[in-house]
Amino acid sequence: MRRRARGARGAQRKRRAKGAKGSESARGARAVERRKIKAIRKQIQTLAAARPPRWNADPEDVRRAVLKLVLTLVELIRQLLERQAIRRMEAGTLTDDETESVGLALMRLQETVLDLARKFDISPEELNLDLGPVGKLI
Repeated sequence: MRRRARGARGAQRKRRAKGAKGSESARGARAVERRKIKAIRKQIQTLAAARPPRWNADPEDVRRAVLKLVLTLVELIRQLLERQAIRRMEAGTLTDDETESVGLALMRLQETVLDLARKFDISPEELNLDLGPVGKLI
């Protein structure tokens, strides 16, 4: 009878030892998770602190700010049209004359955008909106 009792106690000790090892690894995993959560919180706080610049509603600067926004949108649309024209050209759905006229129209549109930007002292780099965590618009 004593042998059985000793055998049962030995099995209990082994189970406890396994449980202790398991709980140690669980504690280690929880510590790793806590570190990851802290790192994510820190990234979120950093992003929240670095807010994108706001629109300047200064009455003297409104005209320039609106023009900058309009030119940015026109440039974005021009680039999208250019990509679409290239896809159509590669697919063979445009004739040579259509390709020529689309290319010429897009070049003139780009020249117009750059001329207006120069006229109002806006650099081409300023025509790219910063969308925060998403990145740059163009």
